[in-house]
Amino acid sequence: MVADERFVNPDDVETIKLDWGTLKWLNAPDVTGAEEFSAGVVVLEPGKGHERHTHPDSEEILYFLSGEGEQTVADEERSVGAGEMVFIPSGVEHSTINTSWEPLRFIAVYGPPGPEAEIRDLDDAEIFPPGEVPNA
Repeated sequence: MVADERFVNPDDVETIKLDWGTLKWLNAPDVTGAEEFSAGVVVLEPGKGHERHTHPDSEEILYFLSGEGEQTVADEERSVGAGEMVFIPSGVEHSTINTSWEPLRFIAVYGPPGPEAEIRDLDDAEIFPPGEVPNA
């Protein structure tokens, strides 16, 4: 994809599959040319999630679309669901766990971009080209 797109279809960007779910970065420097923030759709499979981690140089927003989960930010733990948003300051430990029987879907936004590239480079990340569907 050319890095100056304005309208992005999910079928036109790669899919990243990890042991806990999948991601599609719909706004990132290599997709739209964005410089100030990145954004993507994350799907956590039932009972899965990612361990506590930080993004030292980026703030993060999570906006929950569907499903239910447990969100930890620093020492605070809360149940989250559709319509809720979580703000995570730079350098603050956090984790997200799907506590439901159905996928937990949310939009993740990083400002500035950077963590999305780190996720793509994880050893267990499997990259599927645009239009290709990951195996279940």
